Amino acid sequence: MLRRHPERSLENPVFADAELDPVMPRAELARLEPELRNALLSQQELLRDRAERAVLVVVAGIDGAGKGSAINLLSEWMDPRGIRTLAFGPPTEDELRHPPMWRYWAELPARGSLGIVFGSWYTDFFKEAARKKPNAKRLASLAEDIARFEAMLASEGVQLVKLWYHLSRDAQRQRCEELEAHPDTAWRVSDADREVAKKFKRLRAAADTVVKATDFPYARWTIIPSADTSMRTYATAVAVRDALRRKHLPPTGATPKLDPSPDRFDGVDYDRQLDKAEYEAALAHWQGRLARAVHNPAFASRSLALVFEGSDAAGKGGAIRRLTHALDVRQMRIMAIAAPSAEALARPYLWRFWRDVPTTGRIAIFDRSWYGRVLVERVEGFAKPAEWKRAYDEIRDFEAQLVEHGTIVVKCWLAITKEEQLVRFRERESVPFKRYKITSDDWRNRRKWTAYRRAANDMFAQTDTDAAPWALIASDDKRFARVEVVKTIALAVEEALGIGKAED
Repeated sequence: MLRRHPERSLENPVFADAELDPVMPRAELARLEPELRNALLSQQELLRDRAERAVLVVVAGIDGAGKGSAINLLSEWMDPRGIRTLAFGPPTEDELRHPPMWRYWAELPARGSLGIVFGSWYTDFFKEAARKKPNAKRLASLAEDIARFEAMLASEGVQLVKLWYHLSRDAQRQRCEELEAHPDTAWRVSDADREVAKKFKRLRAAADTVVKATDFPYARWTIIPSADTSMRTYATAVAVRDALRRKHLPPTGATPKLDPSPDRFDGVDYDRQLDKAEYEAALAHWQGRLARAVHNPAFASRSLALVFEGSDAAGKGGAIRRLTHALDVRQMRIMAIAAPSAEALARPYLWRFWRDVPTTGRIAIFDRSWYGRVLVERVEGFAKPAEWKRAYDEIRDFEAQLVEHGTIVVKCWLAITKEEQLVRFRERESVPFKRYKITSDDWRNRRKWTAYRRAANDMFAQTDTDAAPWALIASDDKRFARVEVVKTIALAVEEALGIGKAED
């Protein structure tokens, strides 16, 4: 079935077969095509009907290897309604205002569908590896970032199919010359394609670094020989067909064991109070400080993500309203987080939160947040132990990416005693315009007070980091809590911007 170029040799075994430039006769591909197309369509239909996983085909490799042509033909062979092509070039102005991984998260396909990614999270890694003197520390960091991201995707029901397209230097040069010789195809040859032959050894070494560092058991690389069109098409179709046939296997490993967490609530002074005059003066002062901070020119290159968590009736809504009085409505957005929609459930857990991260100069307020997985989903059994225990690492990584991009992350837990909660529940039931605030779920959650307290303490122990610390704020007295929330946020923004010291 295959003919190989008679005279090829290669020091690097990763690409040895690909640089032999194997050839498949067109007649042989034509003979195999009907069976291949039928298999691809059948597996695509099963993928859609079962909706147990999403499949993400990551396309990478040497420039001028015909990646686009291969994927275009694959799309013709399958049902295009179930395929989404995601092509990422240099970041747009809007994308640069988000953390780097935001654009990939925002486009993740739903379970039951297939996405094809060009210009993926491998771009920066390959560019660094291809430099004359790569930075070893940065390479290691980029590899670790990719490993965490792909492990999370695989754990959350995304099957990764990674295709690396490669061919010999002579074949790459010949392909570019043939395309440039015809006006209808010359546009396909870029400056980067033309440079490959001159830098072939270095680019091959960079490809070797990338493939070896990121070939994971749950996300393997398949090397696609690309010199011959029929061979490239056949190898691409077989790789995707075989991946669709395989059962998706997420990363393996024992569920981590949590050590007993200290009770952070024991250190909360619930007796803190403010009288009306103190409250009004202090609130106006800290609202002013916060307003000046977020309008400081230094904030234009930063952003602010505010997380509010706490027991039912702890006063999150009231605190948020006093906070927003200090902010420009055009600068902020409030996300009231409820149960995930069907659209969110079809994607990895953090997807819906990544879509709402603030851009530079903006403020995002989360009334409940991504911590739902380790709180309500844990306590109510909506998430399996392996899922919510894994979520601690995923959340720390998520917040670290926000902070690295310049986002100031402030997390407030409004702490209320069980006795004060009961008082507020009864008040809500007795006051007509407050009845909408109390539901049967609130009473049911109250019966699980101890379980929620344990989950919160584990959450503090696992996610209270220097970059994104938790602030526990006593909220038995609403006035004190509201002032303390605005003060905590104002001081955090001032510290991050290096301003405001003279006012303390």
